[in-house]
Amino acid sequence: QVQLGESGGGLAQPGGSLRLSCTASGISFSIYEIRWSRQAPGKQREWVASISRGGSTNYADSVKDRFTISRDNAKNTVYLQMNSLKPEDTAVYYCNLRGFGRDSWGQGTQVTVSS
Repeated sequence: QVQLGESGGGLAQPGGSLRLSCTASGISFSIYEIRWSRQAPGKQREWVASISRGGSTNYADSVKDRFTISRDNAKNTVYLQMNSLKPEDTAVYYCNLRGFGRDSWGQGTQVTVSS
C-alpha cells in the first residue's frame, strides 16, 4: 500500500523560506513522477511543480524562480524549497505520485505566509 507523507509546513513571514518534504513508502519511488499541488481556502487545487523520474522539472508561472523541486530516490523523498514567500502562497500543499496507473496523494501540509 502506497503511503505519502508531507512535512515541513508552518508559518513564514513574507520574503521567508520553507522546505517541504514528501516521503513515500510501500512503492518503488524512483520510477514515478512526483508533483506538488496546493489548495488555498475557497479555491481549487492547483499544480505547483513536478519532477520526472529522470529529474526534469516544471513549475507553475506563479512560483517559477522562487520554488525548487528536487528528489532523493535513496531516501524516497521529494523536496519543495520555497523562497521569497508571498501571502498568496498560503495554502495546504499536497504531494502527488503519478504514473503506471497510479495517482496517489498525501494528506497535505499547511503553509501560512503572514507577518
